[in-house]
Amino acid sequence: MCAVTTIKCPHCRKETELTGNPYRPFCSERCKMIDLGTWASEGYRIPGEKAPEHDDDEDEN
Repeated sequence: MCAVTTIKCPHCRKETELTGNPYRPFCSERCKMIDLGTWASEGYRIPGEKAPEHDDDEDEN
């Protein structure tokens, strides 16, 4: 069985080493930070219906 030693960066698709790479699965800090920024700005979304609004000020008696 052959061990995988390189993968493609999920952002730029460049081949990168798995071992000794502090940014894995990304190839660099730049690609890692771009991906983090996309998450922070809600750029990644799961398709589906919008959740109903809930008003916390109403009494639930």
